[in-house]
Amino acid sequence: MTQEIEIEYKNLLTRAEFERLSKAYGLTPEDFVLQHNDYFDTVDFQLKKRGAALRIREKENEFVLTLKEPNAVGLLETHQRLTERETRQMLLGEAPRDGEVIARLSHMGVRPSALRHFGRLSTKRAEVALKEGVLVLDHSMYGAREDFELEFEAADAAAGWTAFHAILRQHGIPRRPAENKIRRMMKSIDPEEASAHGDQSAND
Repeated sequence: MTQEIEIEYKNLLTRAEFERLSKAYGLTPEDFVLQHNDYFDTVDFQLKKRGAALRIREKENEFVLTLKEPNAVGLLETHQRLTERETRQMLLGEAPRDGEVIARLSHMGVRPSALRHFGRLSTKRAEVALKEGVLVLDHSMYGAREDFELEFEAADAAAGWTAFHAILRQHGIPRRPAENKIRRMMKSIDPEEASAHGDQSAND
């Protein structure tokens, strides 16, 4: 099973802050890679009720199904590669019959056949490897909306938190906690659904 612990910290940015950080870290438009994130849950939000999130990420013609669950530290991520055909089928309501994520869902008591596609969020992303972790800049688009975000991924929670705040201070950026991407996307679709999904703890 392909699993990993995700520890990351997030901050919303203005367009000007995003552009300033991009310049500070030597990033050009060519460094940003487009990825599409399609989000799933059951109609009665069984994943949301468990604080979990499920998505398919399409990046450079590769498709990965990822389940995120709360963990003592960070989030537990389980990954499963999909073919393009499996992805199309899942978007239409037909989940794969087996695989690492499907097994994990079944273990949680969530029927894969009950999953439904709720929406898509597309992101142009660039990553910069630093000594303390990985700095990520995201420009996300969903519906008629867009936003800008800084993420900092680290192997150690305390060291990552310190480095994250140091970056904000260094560049004069106020602390603006970012809701996870699935919540932002859901809000753009329907306020009632956004409210139902609002306390989901798993990140994008």
